[in-house]
Amino acid sequence: MPLTAETPRQLPAETAERPALMHALVLLAIFGCVALATSILIADFVVPDHDWIADTISDLGAGRYEFIVDTGLYAFSAALIGLAVLAAHVHLGAWDWSVGIIALIVFGLLVFLIGARNEYGDNDSEGWVIHTYLVYALGLAMATACFALARGAARVGPRYRTILIGTGVVWCASAPTFFFLPTAVDGIYERYLGAVSYVLVLTLAHLFHQRAKQRKAT
Repeated sequence: MPLTAETPRQLPAETAERPALMHALVLLAIFGCVALATSILIADFVVPDHDWIADTISDLGAGRYEFIVDTGLYAFSAALIGLAVLAAHVHLGAWDWSVGIIALIVFGLLVFLIGARNEYGDNDSEGWVIHTYLVYALGLAMATACFALARGAARVGPRYRTILIGTGVVWCASAPTFFFLPTAVDGIYERYLGAVSYVLVLTLAHLFHQRAKQRKAT
C-alpha cells in the first residue's frame, strides 16, 4: 500500500535500538571513569613531591610521568564520546536532547585536548597556550549536557531528570569558585569537581543500562 500523509511510516527492523551495543557503550562509560580515577590515584603515589590537596590533577599530567594521567584522560574522553553515540542511538528528546549530544561530544574532545596539549603544570608559556580556554569551554559543555539531556532523560525515569538538573546546578555553583581558590587547596577542589562530572557520566550510563534492559525484555 502506498504511503499517504495519514499512513505512519514503518521503520525497518535494522533501525531498532540494539541492547548489546548499548550495554557495550555503558561499560565503556564506566571503564572511562574507573580508568581516570585509577590513573590519578597511581600518579598521586608515583609523581615525586606531589601534594594531592594543593596540586591539581593537571600538575600530574605534565613532566616525566604525564602518560599516567593522560591515559586516564583519554579513557574518560572515550567514555564521553561513547555516551554521545548512545544518546544519538537512543534519541529521547527533541532539540534539547540533540544539543546535549553535541555537548557530550564537545566535552569528550576537550578532555582529550587537555590531555594531549600538555601545557599545564609545567609553567608552559611558549606558543599558543590554550589550556585555560579549554577549561572554560569544558565547564560550559558539562553544564549544557546536564540541562539539555534532563527533559529527555525523564522519559526513562523522572529521577534521572532530577539528578541531571541537580548536577547541573551544583556544577554551575561550584565550577567558577575553582578560579578564585588559593593554590593550597585547589587540588582537592578540582577532584571534587571531577566527582561531580562523574555523576553526569554514571547517571547516563545507568539510564541507558535500564533502557537496554527494557528493550531486551520486549
